[in-house]
Parts: sequence; C-alpha cells; structure tokens
Amino acid sequence: MKDLKYLAAYSIPLCAVIGLVFKGLWAYATPLYAFILIPLLELAFPRDHRNRTPEDAQKAQVNPIFDLMLYVNVPLVYAILIAGIALLCTEPLPAWEQTGILLSLGIVLGVNGINVGHELGHRKSRWERILGKILLIPNLYTHFFVEHNFGHHLHAATPEDPATARYNQPLYSFWFSSITRQYRNAWHIQRQRLIRENCGFWTLRNDMLWGHLAQLAYLIVIYAWQGPWGMIYAMIAALGGVLLLETVNYVEHYGLLRKRLPSGRYERVREIHSWNSDHVVGRIVLYELTRHSDHHFKSTIKYPLLRSHETAPQMPFGYPTSMVIAAIPPLWFYIMNPRIPAAMKPAL
Repeated sequence: MKDLKYLAAYSIPLCAVIGLVFKGLWAYATPLYAFILIPLLELAFPRDHRNRTPEDAQKAQVNPIFDLMLYVNVPLVYAILIAGIALLCTEPLPAWEQTGILLSLGIVLGVNGINVGHELGHRKSRWERILGKILLIPNLYTHFFVEHNFGHHLHAATPEDPATARYNQPLYSFWFSSITRQYRNAWHIQRQRLIRENCGFWTLRNDMLWGHLAQLAYLIVIYAWQGPWGMIYAMIAALGGVLLLETVNYVEHYGLLRKRLPSGRYERVREIHSWNSDHVVGRIVLYELTRHSDHHFKSTIKYPLLRSHETAPQMPFGYPTSMVIAAIPPLWFYIMNPRIPAAMKPAL
C-alpha cells in the first residue's frame, strides 16, 4: 500500500481538470497548488532519507504498478491538453481566466509530460522510449531526448553542459542559454551518431528529424481542428512546460562543477555533482526526480529504486519550493551560494 503514494503525482492533472470544469478562480488551482500549497506541505512534512532494503528493491523492480503509473500519463496529458485547447477556443473567457488555464496546461505538460517522458526516455525497452518521445511532442521539445541522454549525462556539471547553471547565473539568463545551446547540441550529437552508424539524414535512426516532423504534424492537427488560435494556445502551453523543465534543470546542478584532470578529461560524475532533496512531497509528485545524484549514477534505474546518498549536496528545500526561490535570483544566491563547495566556485 505504501507504494500507492505515487498516485499523488496525479494531483497536478487533477487540479487542472478542476480548473477546466469549474473555471473562474478555479482556473488557477494548478499553479496555486504547485507553487504555494506544495511548498507549504514540504515545510510541514519531515524529510525521509531512507532507502529501500535490497529485498524491497528487488520486488519493486518487477512490480508492474510503478510502470503503469507512468504509462497512464500519456493519455492523461493529451486528454487534458485537448480539453484545455477546446475550452479556450470555444468559450469567451476573459484574459485572466485564459491565463490561469494556460498556466495549468503548461504545468501539466512539464510535470506529467516532460518529466515522465524523461523517465521513460531512459528505459531500455524501445516501446517505453517511444512513449517518452510521445510525451515530448506537445512540448515541442523532442530534441530533449537526444541532448539529455547523449549530451547532458556525459557533460553534466561541466561548462560544456547547457543544462548546468553557472555560479551566480540568474534563472532567466539560464532559460535562454540552456534552451538555445541544448537545441544546437542536439543537432550536433545527432549528426555525430549518424556518422558513427554510417547512416544518412533520412533514416529511422534520426531522432531529430522524426521528432521535428512529429511536432509539425501535431501543430497541423491542432490548426486543422481549432484554427490559428488553437495552435497559438498549444504553443504557449508548450512554452510553459519547457520553462518548467528548464527551471528544474537550473535547480539540479546549480554551481556544481566536476574537476578537470591533468589528462584534460573531467572526473567522472559522482553524487556530489547534483543537488538532492529528500522532501517527501516533491519526491512523490516528481517521481523521485529529486534524488538526482543516483539518477546520474545509473540513468536506467527506475524511479522507485533511486537512493539517497549521504555525500550528495542536499537542498534546504524540496524542488518545487526551490523553483519558486530560484525565480527571485538575489534570494536564491543568498541561500544556495554558501552551500556550494569552495573548490567548485570560480576564482574571483
């Protein structure tokens, strides 16, 4: 029964559904829940540093309920997105109400779309990776699969990694640098992979090509269904999901750097190169993404098996709370800069 706690990850889609049904002020149920109520709950509940026993981990590894909880997000995300766009295009809602609905759609796309797509994108089975890519399509961010799996996990916590925020870099400049550099890197990585595999551009192995075609087809379908405004709403919601993802990226590795060895290579990624959080609510809602050090230790580990490392740098708050604080750069720097190991800080 304790493993059913991950059902709480559906609380964000539930809030979005409530907003779509009742409208009015309820349109803001999702952002208020995600960025006010969850941070308050994280402060109220104690951290849980415990890891599963080897016996319990072995059972969880083969328990299908954990995978099923991920798969349900695919139809759920698309259903909420379709309902939201239909509502925005067919009812004369005031601008403030439309804003609440678009914020809700963006949060659903970020948490239950990209985040779950990230988890599935690391799986060994091909069809699970396909499900992960399907969840990236409405975010218009399919290149994330290429750059994250073959770029970020290689270069995390180095200047070469677009998704690692530099010391004293504000969130808002990170949004721009991370989004643009990740996109360029994804094309470079894809070209190198095709060369190594002796494949041309027009091949099923070209994830960048087919990802872009899938995104284009998605927008064309939205346009044919609800016209230009439907497509605009879909793109705004996608941007919300992307900015949510990039805020998580900002939090995960902010200011942490791997040491460059005499050989010119960087030391291997260790638990000290990711910010961890054992705050219970954030862990559950984000499918244990907050135990990020273990994810970089072995990216194929399923989310319920991720462990907490004593040597990993711990955030004073959960990820949702940290995302709110990151939106206020001076406060973020005041809280986080003293926690960064001195050896990782740039020389003044």
